[in-house]
Amino acid sequence: MEASFPSKASGVVPLVLRVLTFIFLLASLIILTTNTATLVVNLVEFKIHFNDIYSYRKRFLGGDRNLLFDFYGDKVISYLLATGVAAGFAATKDLKPFFVALGAGDVVKFFDKGYASASLLLIGFVCTAISSVLSSYALPKQF
Repeated sequence: MEASFPSKASGVVPLVLRVLTFIFLLASLIILTTNTATLVVNLVEFKIHFNDIYSYRKRFLGGDRNLLFDFYGDKVISYLLATGVAAGFAATKDLKPFFVALGAGDVVKFFDKGYASASLLLIGFVCTAISSVLSSYALPKQF
């Protein structure tokens, strides 16, 4: 049975909105980082860049104060990702034989995609773990 138009549209619309969001965020970032101006004060010329404005800086809380936040934030996110990886692999391993035994449709493909998803999450965990290690190197410089 073919899905009606509204249900097809409801699946496409969020994807289109996310792509548009990404495009607008990227365009905003490009405009902000390439923004410069020349200011003349008392016959002295100053060139202003986006990072000269305190509010435009990436580290809006101020330099070293973010190091501790980065360190603990990386730890929390990496633990959440590791938990998700373990749960994804465990659930797939436990449930796949049960559903394969039932012979329900293309269930093998479904669970293989579960393994693929958990594998991508594992790669994300590795990236966050590396980031966590790098942020720990910056801590001694702060104190």
